[in-house]
Amino acid sequence: MADNMKRVRRTADESTQVMCGPGGQFPCMTVGVMGSAGGKLTADVRRRVRQLGSGIARRGYVLITGACPGLPHEAVKGAKEVGGVVVGVSPALNFEEHVKKYHSPTRGYDAIIYTGSGLMGREIENIRSCDVVIFAGGRSGTLGEFAIAYDEAKVIGVLTSTGGITDHLSTIIDMVNKDTGAVVCYHDDPERLLDQLEEIYRSYIFPRNVNIMAGGSGPDGQLQY
Repeated sequence: MADNMKRVRRTADESTQVMCGPGGQFPCMTVGVMGSAGGKLTADVRRRVRQLGSGIARRGYVLITGACPGLPHEAVKGAKEVGGVVVGVSPALNFEEHVKKYHSPTRGYDAIIYTGSGLMGREIENIRSCDVVIFAGGRSGTLGEFAIAYDEAKVIGVLTSTGGITDHLSTIIDMVNKDTGAVVCYHDDPERLLDQLEEIYRSYIFPRNVNIMAGGSGPDGQLQY
């Protein structure tokens, strides 16, 4: 994992090398996995989302979920099988609420952020904490997360043939008929989907971050007075 975390990210023309992760100037790419927390989840869909989690971890990225059961937790299991880093964004106020009120998992998380915002409220923090967001399956809660991601011009991956609202997102986008600047990729293979998202990150998101850093106060910030 340590080697993966230090993978070199290049700007689009590969003329500049900048290190991400521990010891680097930039944080690791964060990948959110959002989807069904319940309902009927087939063995095939569970397997592919678990592969998705493993793929995220192997590439040295940080997995972010809503700290919920179901498909997002399958991604957590996959990530931890290969030593990945996982952060959960909980709707709960504290650990007790997380466990007793929301009946949410604790295994596999390196950190859980307690928002105290409830199921709908925490969606904003969840989505905004991700560089790219991947959707699998999903019901009304996932639809809300997608609406935020799409409206805020996120880079979005859709793991197709996973059921739920995910299989209807292209139709929903057509119905909305609103160009927000969001970039949406589709694939039924987790690794191919990650390939697409990684290319977008390297070509557009990371170079933009490099430019922002160049005009900012540097990687160590600036003391506040």
